[in-house]
Amino acid sequence: MSSQAAIFSLKSLAFERDDRLLFSGISVALEPGDILQVEGPNGCGKTTLLRIISTALNPTSGTLFWRGKDISQHRQDYLQNLLFLGHLPGLKQSLSPEENLQWWRRLNANNSLLSNEEVLASMGLRGYEDVPCFTLSAGQQRRAALARLLITEAPLWVLDEPFTAIDKQGVAQLEVLLKDHVKKGGVVILSTHQDLGIDGIRRLSLPLLAEVS
Repeated sequence: MSSQAAIFSLKSLAFERDDRLLFSGISVALEPGDILQVEGPNGCGKTTLLRIISTALNPTSGTLFWRGKDISQHRQDYLQNLLFLGHLPGLKQSLSPEENLQWWRRLNANNSLLSNEEVLASMGLRGYEDVPCFTLSAGQQRRAALARLLITEAPLWVLDEPFTAIDKQGVAQLEVLLKDHVKKGGVVILSTHQDLGIDGIRRLSLPLLAEVS
């Protein structure tokens, strides 16, 4: 794949923690329409890599590029085009699902015109829009977090274990969302143990270099 055609790329990425090399030499270039699944054993650095891509962590060495530009020099533009969902739901527990979505919309420039009510209903949360999130089950909290996917216009999705705690219907629905996103020219980078029913997924396997304590 030509790096010039890539919308997002990593070049020679490495990360050390406590003087131990977690991974190194990570290079990949993604075009619009790509899904990249990050794989590897526990402790190999999957979440760390996704956090680096989200800019929550800095790599020990290497460079990230968005539309051919070094992300470290164009961070704000990059973040306006990124949606990151961590392995935790990332909800304000005292707020309702609707209030969490409203709060999230205010933090992000690229939002769709779908109403919060429509979004939460489509995620199976009709009747739970106004209850505090700490009263919801783990699956309902995950659905409330994933509702962001329905309102964002960000082209790059970075998802850490997005299928955690959701049932078969939720898995199928999320797979449809991923397919629709890349059909529109979006890019998805995710870690998951789920066997996805999506054709054409690219895979990045991280070896276990550091000992797991």
